[in-house]
Amino acid sequence: MQLSIVFKPATPCYSLGMTKVQIDSVLESVRSWPQQDQDELVELAREIEARRTGVYVMSDEERAAVREGLSQARRGEFVLDDEMDAFWKKYGVL
Repeated sequence: MQLSIVFKPATPCYSLGMTKVQIDSVLESVRSWPQQDQDELVELAREIEARRTGVYVMSDEERAAVREGLSQARRGEFVLDDEMDAFWKKYGVL
């Protein structure tokens, strides 16, 4: 005797795309979030946009940090190799 099993996928309980109304609703709720959470969402959205477009646009803070780093390099202000090794070890890179 041979048994056959029929697989019937369940109807998904979510939509594969968001409508304009859903997006607007989510964005409206974001306005009530604490500033720290809003900032986190902005960073995530920027990362997603960079992944999608292949172009990363630095924030004003990042741009200022890069300028400061370049200025330090021009002045010859560098961190010792031992300090960098300690930094990378601290964050599990080395």
